[in-house]
Amino acid sequence: MKNILLIHTGGTISMLENKETGEVTTAEEHPLTAISDHLHAYANVDEIIEFDLPSPQITPQHMLKLAKKIEQVISMYDGIVVTHGTDTLEETAYFLDLVLETEKPIILTGAMRSSNEIGSDALYNLISSLRVSVEDEASRKGVLVVMNDEIHTAKHVTKTSTSNIATFQSPQYGPIGIITKDAILFHHTILSRHTNKIHNISKNVFLLKSYAGMDARLLEAIYQAKADGIVIEGLGQGNLPKETLETLKKIMDDHIPVILTSRCYQGTVQPTYSYDGGGKHLKEMGVILANSLTGPKARIKLLIELENTTNGEILRQSFAKN
Repeated sequence: MKNILLIHTGGTISMLENKETGEVTTAEEHPLTAISDHLHAYANVDEIIEFDLPSPQITPQHMLKLAKKIEQVISMYDGIVVTHGTDTLEETAYFLDLVLETEKPIILTGAMRSSNEIGSDALYNLISSLRVSVEDEASRKGVLVVMNDEIHTAKHVTKTSTSNIATFQSPQYGPIGIITKDAILFHHTILSRHTNKIHNISKNVFLLKSYAGMDARLLEAIYQAKADGIVIEGLGQGNLPKETLETLKKIMDDHIPVILTSRCYQGTVQPTYSYDGGGKHLKEMGVILANSLTGPKARIKLLIELENTTNGEILRQSFAKN
């Protein structure tokens, strides 16, 4: 049997429902520990609690601490399974995918319903993740997210529903594999992966969503807040209202990188339109296009990149190959 480390960080998968009030909150003991005998049918499992936090309280500093813990112990295990709250799970998964240099399976999972709720997906997702972690074919695929009988890459997965247990999907390309009662089936793979070793998270990167009638006031406030970088979810293929341009230019003249994604959840940002504020015009101004990354993931990537470089051309090349 393979040796797997189970790292708990909190979230709904670590919580219980109060049957009197209906609220879901933290428990004194991890609720899945009491039924962990189910896990030993698949691997030799060790457990540690790294954090006990609802995922809205997880910060990039927590993500880095988790990455360092995995680096510290990975040589002793054949794979790692991390339980995590679903709200920021995709950001933690992508952070780990960008900084961890290992071919061993790293799996993140969570639950939309706590362990004692009717229809809970907690134990099932955990067992599914453990089954994936011991599969040889799960190696060399970067960090994976396992939920609801599907296997997703950290780069493409996103939470699509507030409460549906099928919330985690990869709208661009679909899941990389599926889980059946009898098998783990991968139907495509990772073509390339780039990691970036860091030791700290020290930069201040803002994420801003564009909207009809947007002007420069939010950008001006972010500039005054001494941002080290800005990610903007633009309109459509990557366009902004022309009223933002003067402040945007001032920001870039001060050597603050501006990354452009789309607020659409499918497709890529492209330098198509040359009108004022169009994607082509923005690119010519020096805005860096983030290919198909979502806004939250582009922010994670920029936080990591800025620990090693502020060179605009290096950043442009990095986001071009995301």
